[in-house]
Amino acid sequence: MGIEDLYPPQRLVAAQRATAAAGLDALLLSPGSDLRYLTGYDAHAGERLTLLVLPAEGEPTLIVPTLERPAAEAAPSTGVRIVDHPDGTDPYPLVAAALGGPVDAVGLADRMWAEQVLALRAALPDARQRLASEVLRELRIHKSPAEIAALAEAGAAIDAVHARIGEWLRPGRTEVEVAADVAAAIRATGHVTVDFVIVAAGPNGASPHHGTSDRPIGTGEPVVVDIGGTMPSGYRSDCTRTYVAGGRPPAEFLDYYAVLHDAQRAAVAAVRPGVSAEAVDAAAREPIAAAGHGAAFLHRTGHGIGLDGHEEPYLVAGNDRPLAAGMTFSVEPGIYLAGRHGARIEDIVVCTTDGVRRLNTTPTELIAL
Repeated sequence: MGIEDLYPPQRLVAAQRATAAAGLDALLLSPGSDLRYLTGYDAHAGERLTLLVLPAEGEPTLIVPTLERPAAEAAPSTGVRIVDHPDGTDPYPLVAAALGGPVDAVGLADRMWAEQVLALRAALPDARQRLASEVLRELRIHKSPAEIAALAEAGAAIDAVHARIGEWLRPGRTEVEVAADVAAAIRATGHVTVDFVIVAAGPNGASPHHGTSDRPIGTGEPVVVDIGGTMPSGYRSDCTRTYVAGGRPPAEFLDYYAVLHDAQRAAVAAVRPGVSAEAVDAAAREPIAAAGHGAAFLHRTGHGIGLDGHEEPYLVAGNDRPLAAGMTFSVEPGIYLAGRHGARIEDIVVCTTDGVRRLNTTPTELIAL
């Protein structure tokens, strides 16, 4: 799998066609996953303007600071004209010039900085501003074989870290100490960045986004470990396992972990083309509710993953979108008992033509260390 397979230049053509079909004259994309998706350029976000001007028809232009031109020229995509602006000059007239004439509507990167949104409104006063995701959502939600291979590589790398948790997680060590070792291992497995490390022991495990603390881990305490990072490809990993640090955990925890384990397996098994996103959420939620813990399942069952850690599709009640082959997302039910403990099991999966494939392959049973 080469970088050209991950970032093929024909994506620009597909995006231009989709832009026209959406009734937009152009997409204006600042640094972020949309820009990288279309060009392969992992651009630096800063006060100097970097902007891909992608007209519905005509030549795409990448506007960059002069000092960042070499990095832009090294990006994989071809067919993009690069225009640079030196420090001290106003780059926004370059946007109007790249568009080549008046425009009625443009799609802006969803997470563009507000100062850039306002500057573009001033530079293009007659253009209505909409979200670029109206166009790019449908392109990005269906992963290519190369993208799935990149996510599988990321999954294997984060699995290798989970396989070593027993080296670091033991009673008496603090969550912060364990997290530092885990973060180093994430980098050692090939990730270029560590996106998050959650080590949540005992009552901290009841907070899904706890992070870490200086609290020592107690004997027999359940510990939720949720970790992920970004690979050189740009694609992400994300996997959660729950451990017990020595000793025997509380009986009520063992009871509800068995329920959670069955619920996660049921949700993964429910994934196939044509099944709605909310049906997978329901497959996870129903056994947990039947066991009396419905109120303790605090979040959606899953989120899409790719160049962003969270993207479409979202597995949540109310999302009746049918799943389709090539969609990749997490399946991560949890049970959280405030003040006591919690548990979560998370795998990244891909919807295949006839079912589902797990991209995380380590055991999902409770792991006693």
